[in-house]
Amino acid sequence: MKAAWLLGAVLMAMGDAGAATREATIDGWMRDYAGQAPGASVLVLQDGEPVFQRAYGLADLEAGTAATPRTNYRLASVSKQFTAACLLLLAEDGALSVDDPVRRWLPSLPAAADAVTLRHLLSHTSGLVDYEDLIPADQTAQVRDADVLRLLEGEDRLYFTPGSDYRYSNSGYALLALVAERASGMRFADVLRTRIFAPLGMDATLAREDDGPAVPDRAYGYSRVDGRWQRTDQSTTSAVLGDGGIYSSLADLARWDAALYDDRLLGAASRALAFQPATATPEPDVAHYGFGWRLQGGMQWHSGESIGFRNVLLRFPAQRLTVIVLTNRDAPEPYPLARRIAALWGASP
Repeated sequence: MKAAWLLGAVLMAMGDAGAATREATIDGWMRDYAGQAPGASVLVLQDGEPVFQRAYGLADLEAGTAATPRTNYRLASVSKQFTAACLLLLAEDGALSVDDPVRRWLPSLPAAADAVTLRHLLSHTSGLVDYEDLIPADQTAQVRDADVLRLLEGEDRLYFTPGSDYRYSNSGYALLALVAERASGMRFADVLRTRIFAPLGMDATLAREDDGPAVPDRAYGYSRVDGRWQRTDQSTTSAVLGDGGIYSSLADLARWDAALYDDRLLGAASRALAFQPATATPEPDVAHYGFGWRLQGGMQWHSGESIGFRNVLLRFPAQRLTVIVLTNRDAPEPYPLARRIAALWGASP
């Protein structure tokens, strides 16, 4: 009995030492985010439990507000997995099919889009023109999802035949938000809230709109300009919701991650579609793209880059491990950092 107790104590001590070593290692890697600078929030989930959760630096430099695990960052393109989930939920309802022609829902698109389906939009194989390239250089007013449609209405051309190639497309995800609105009869921000955020208890997560609710515990974005941090929180494209307009926190993203393991939100068939390789890609560390997810071996992930924000979410389902790094600064890209953190727990694609 005494020997068993001693063995248990030794194993516990070894575990505590390992955890302390990981914490010290991550703290060292995050040193540049600490102090009076734009910060970061980091979460490691193992078997659904937080094994590391810490925030660094400031969410708001002007107010001196510290970043915390509940700080809400603009997710940028990490938002795409939520847009894709909305479409899959509406498909489960029978309100639409992922193989619907996009012009069934958005008939004002030009004839060049005749062969484009929602599946093409979800997997970045539509060939649609990038809306960012169509915004006038002198425009200062923010573009919204409906404006993306108006911009594309004047472009009767595609980069390639739909389904024949891959090209990452923010245009496609902006249009998916409009399709979700028309299929559901609700504004896209409300589709997200009622179908995903509220059911999962993601109470502080929202698609930010100027005339909508304020973002609680909000992080503001910053860029390094002439050696000083300058607030660069919004750009011309920051109001487009379908491709990157969601704000969320570590606490709420942990709830989202948990829901991807079971049927509490999406059915098994929908989850399989989200993570099924839909198309090969030429991107580094991305063998395939699914629906709102980059896929590399056993890793499911997505990054998000917007003016003043850089984020990444990595999932290793076989190891039940997830790493999330959210930052409110324009650089560096946190993907390599997240991979190093995942490796501390033995995770690799």
